[in-house]
This record gives sequence, structure tokens and C-alpha cells, in this order.
Amino acid sequence: MLKTVNSSRTFSDEMLNRFRKLGDSAADAVISSVAAQGGREKVGMLMRWLGNTAEWDDRTQHPAVQAFMHSRTQLPDWADPRQMEIAIRFFQKNKVAVGLTLGCYSLPYCYAGEDGARVLWLSQRIHNDTHKRLEETGEWIFGIMKKREWETGKAIRRTLKIRLLHAAIRWFTLHSGQWNSDWGYPINQEDMAATNLAFSYIVVRGLRKTGVPMTEEEEDAYLHQINVAGYFLGVSEELLCKNRREAFHLERTITRRQFRASEAGKGLTHSLLQALENLSPPALRNLPAAQMRFFLGDELADLLGIPTVALEKRLVGLATSLPIFPKLLPYNP
Repeated sequence: MLKTVNSSRTFSDEMLNRFRKLGDSAADAVISSVAAQGGREKVGMLMRWLGNTAEWDDRTQHPAVQAFMHSRTQLPDWADPRQMEIAIRFFQKNKVAVGLTLGCYSLPYCYAGEDGARVLWLSQRIHNDTHKRLEETGEWIFGIMKKREWETGKAIRRTLKIRLLHAAIRWFTLHSGQWNSDWGYPINQEDMAATNLAFSYIVVRGLRKTGVPMTEEEEDAYLHQINVAGYFLGVSEELLCKNRREAFHLERTITRRQFRASEAGKGLTHSLLQALENLSPPALRNLPAAQMRFFLGDELADLLGIPTVALEKRLVGLATSLPIFPKLLPYNP
């Protein structure tokens, strides 16, 4: 059970080596059942349903899919409704700034992990239609930051569909003939934990950088909210950080272990940068690259191949009015 305590738990290489070999057994078993019935075609059909955020009726899906969706409807016993409500209120007040941080910090941060980026690159989902993938990310985060979606269970169903989608990508990756086991298991627990940090701890760190006021209670609540979502995404509870101190230790360890320059990381970042530039006013086309460098720092930005651009420093770090997810901003709690 997770408790809000001031623990200083650290995460050893031995521990993360073990988690690097693990996927998501429950979700993977569902995909194996679908594949056993109809192979690649059936898994591909399931992926189309999983990726359709307007389709919730699962009655035509494989029984294993239905059982998976219907058996995971309750919050974990450590979920704190008060912390969740604080996080939702904070998000609704600062959603444009959070969107900027996600687009210019969290996502490129994820691409810096060489072996994790390989899966995204091989699946081709992101760089083939980056704008659509960006909208999907925004739709998910805006969904789990809406109280009513938790009350109706839609936030859970939305997240479980993403979890199964990840398992389907994992299945295709393993059957592609292009995956090297030396890279770890595709979409493994270490990479899933890093993504969870990118959407929680890294967001908090980015908001601090841009001067968005946050109380310690709000910071802890935001991490807690993403942990609840991470639980439904299949992240091992051992890798869900109980507080900011633990998040710091885990983030530092994963960075040391996994962050390296790679073709996949640079390619994914380039596609993201182009999509964000297309959302920017013509006079501020350089802003996304400058904002990424502001968040990531030059060393990590160089690793990802982010160009150095000329832009007035007064704009960088203060661009909280740039709408990364413009279609979702009218979304009210």
C-alpha cells in the first residue's frame, strides 16, 4: 500500500535491471489470447478499437478484453480522494502551462531514453502522425484531470485502453524480428516508470522553472494523481514514487542508466518539434525549440538534436500562453 511518508527509498541498478526484463503480464496475457484466436490481423483490429477514443462499447471485443476492462474498475486502496481533488483543481487552473510543459519537456524527456525510444520509433505511431499522437496524449491527461470522469469510471476505462494498446505494441515489437533482447523487454517496467515520472515529477519541475506557483501540497497531490493513473497503466507499485524525494532518486537513476543519444530519440524529437512549430504563431516558430532547451538544458537538448535558435530570452520560460493542446482547452471540470 502506498502511503504519503517522507521516505528516502532509493532504486538500485539491481532492482531496475530486474524490472527492465518485465512487461505487463496481465495486459500481455490479453493480447496473447487475441493473437491465439486470429494472429496479427486480430491484434491489429483490437489496436484500432483501442486507439479510438470515441468508442467505449467492448461487447464485440474478445472475451479476454472484456474481462480485463470489467475487472479493473476500483481505485487502489491507497488512492486519496482529497489529493486527487487538489491535483484536479490545480490542473484546471494551470492547464495551459501544464500543456506547454508536457509538450516541450515531458515528451522529449521520454525520447532521451535510447532503448525506450526504439519501441516508439519501430512502432511508427508517433513520427507517422505526430499531431494525432499529441492530441491523444492531451486527451488522456485532460481526461484523468476531470473529476466527473473518475466518478463515472471513464478515466479508468480510458487508461485501461491505453494499457492494452501498449501491450499490443509490445506484442508487435516482439514479433517484428527487429527487437534485440539486449535492449530489455519492449515497453518494460523501467521505461513505464520513467514515463510516469515524465508526466508527474518532470511536470512539477517544469512548472517550477516557469514560475507557476505551487504549494508542496499541490506538488504532492499532482504526483499522487499520476500515480493513480500509473497504477491503471500497469506500472508496478514498487516503482510508483511515494513523494518528491523518491521521485528525485528514481529519475536520477534512470537518467544515468538510459539517457543516450540515438537516432530514434532524435527522430522522435524532430517530429514533435515540427508538430509544435505548426501550432505556433509564425513570428514564434522558434519558440518550441527554445522552450525545450530552457526546460531540458543544453546537454540533454544536444543529445536530442534540438537546434539552438535565436529568441529573446524574455519570451523563453514565460510562454505559458502557447496552447499545446488547443482543441482541449475549453474542456471544463
